[in-house]
Amino acid sequence: MQLLIPLSDHVVVRPLEQEEQLPGSPIALPETVKQPVRVGKVLSVGDGYLLPDGKRAPLEVHEGDRVLFPHYAGQTVQINGQRLRILREEEILAVL
Repeated sequence: MQLLIPLSDHVVVRPLEQEEQLPGSPIALPETVKQPVRVGKVLSVGDGYLLPDGKRAPLEVHEGDRVLFPHYAGQTVQINGQRLRILREEEILAVL
């Protein structure tokens, strides 16, 4: 069961603790980057961007993706004791 169902181009992300972020990955974040950039796991995604013709353009990120996003991006919410972030897809920097 999903905790939150995001609307439009929003994405619900669970920020990962530092030891969960990149297990077994060749990517290593330098010490200077660890604070301003976070890694998280996408829990759910919205329906997509609303186009001028009324159709929806799907998002590029999917449930289960690990993403990189700025430390202060989005809104932090707490649901059932879990701290989650609600971001716009455009705030996500990369998929890992």
